[in-house]
Amino acid sequence: MDLFIQLTLTGLTNGAILALAALGFVLIYKASDVINFAQGEFLLIGGYVIFSTVAQFGMVWPLGMLITILVAIVLGIAVERFVLRPMIGEPTISVIMVTIGLSSLLRAIVSTIWGNQPKAFPPFIPSHPVTILNATVGADRLWAIVIAVIMLGIFTVFFRRSKEGIAMRAVADDQQASLSMGISVKKIFAWAWSIAAISAAIGGALVANIVGVSQELSSFGLRVFPVVILGGLDSIPGAIIGGVVIGLLEAYTGGYIGQGLNQVIPFIVLIIILMVRPYGLFGQEIIERV
Repeated sequence: MDLFIQLTLTGLTNGAILALAALGFVLIYKASDVINFAQGEFLLIGGYVIFSTVAQFGMVWPLGMLITILVAIVLGIAVERFVLRPMIGEPTISVIMVTIGLSSLLRAIVSTIWGNQPKAFPPFIPSHPVTILNATVGADRLWAIVIAVIMLGIFTVFFRRSKEGIAMRAVADDQQASLSMGISVKKIFAWAWSIAAISAAIGGALVANIVGVSQELSSFGLRVFPVVILGGLDSIPGAIIGGVVIGLLEAYTGGYIGQGLNQVIPFIVLIIILMVRPYGLFGQEIIERV
């Protein structure tokens, strides 16, 4: 029972962070029909920027987190304006290849600035052990769950209540109708990429606080793909539920069966979902008649 509780909390931590990264992925796809293979690198950059501000420049972590968010916003706007906007109207495979190239470019920039050696992160979240029902877990994992849930709640309210969030939902449903209503689709694209970068950067900061900073943070972002396929490429609630499910599956597989298979289980789920329900659990099934 103790192991089950510990694995559950570990899985929920990873799942909440995966859901944050997947939220940005889904948002970009809903708004612009772009599959962003650089989402993991957004997470990587978030981890290294918070590392630089807190560990290298000695800033207090709230200021470091604010700077990380600002860098994420600038990165998201720059990618949308100078990389993706010129690709409007191009074949889907061309856009996909551009995002793959972008991921390699961002990884190379990180390697040039910070090197390839893993670095210990000075934790800005308390990491003392906490006992819950006889299971001991780090407080940083509990805080990561709380912070991720709060951020997901803020994003949900933003999409449902704010003027910009409603405009983003309108663009996701029908770009032409949105243009006719006076909504700037290009502006909404910039919003989508900025929020995607912010959510990934916050996820990167949370992961860095727990395991340190290294190039492996980008591989954490690769696990976003099983999450969004499971939940549905165009479903925000699906991204949240998919993140929790994949996080728990990884934790239980690693704890009860053994390390190694837990790295593969998300992609096994991905293959099964694509075979059984290719639109995901909550994705919208689109039928095209020709």
